[in-house]
Amino acid sequence: MSSRHADAHAALWPTLGLTVLDGDRTPLDLPELFGRDAPTVLEIGFGMGDATAAMAAADPERNYLAVEVHTPGIGNLLALAGELSLTNLRVAEGDAMQLVHRLAPASLDAVHVYFPDPWPKARHHKRRLIQPGNVTLLRERLHPGGVLHCATDWPEYAEAMAETLNADPGLRRLPSTPHPRPETKFERRGTEAGRPITDLRYART
Repeated sequence: MSSRHADAHAALWPTLGLTVLDGDRTPLDLPELFGRDAPTVLEIGFGMGDATAAMAAADPERNYLAVEVHTPGIGNLLALAGELSLTNLRVAEGDAMQLVHRLAPASLDAVHVYFPDPWPKARHHKRRLIQPGNVTLLRERLHPGGVLHCATDWPEYAEAMAETLNADPGLRRLPSTPHPRPETKFERRGTEAGRPITDLRYART
């Protein structure tokens, strides 16, 4: 991490940070974690965190729980949280699905999965985040009407995502009208490379 990231980590991790341990199934009390009871968004794989910080700053009535494994990204998001004085953000380090296991059913207002690793080689497809078992867990953590919002710049992964999400009996696809969200670094790279951006939004029935 840069000195800026390291300083932010040292200063803010004790109050904003959460370490996700493999195999830990201890229930996570979201009102206790945030110090208030408010609708909560789970942000999976936030990269460097610029888009996540922008969303949390623009949406103070909701809590944002952001999880990532990339250490520099964690440091950068903590630095942004300090610079923007964000109180509705918590930053988790570790495996996202391990964290999901600790959340109570129907405890989330939304789940964001923006530009996850597409694992383009066929032999690696099993590592993709959006697959039936994971989608079931994510959907169960949403309250009825809660939204699972996925985005990708890989057309083949977009098709696979849509097939998986359409097949889940507890999800209803929402209209494909443009949905405002900050542009991410990975989205920008995809656009510059000429790849189309696909947003897929589903509500729990």
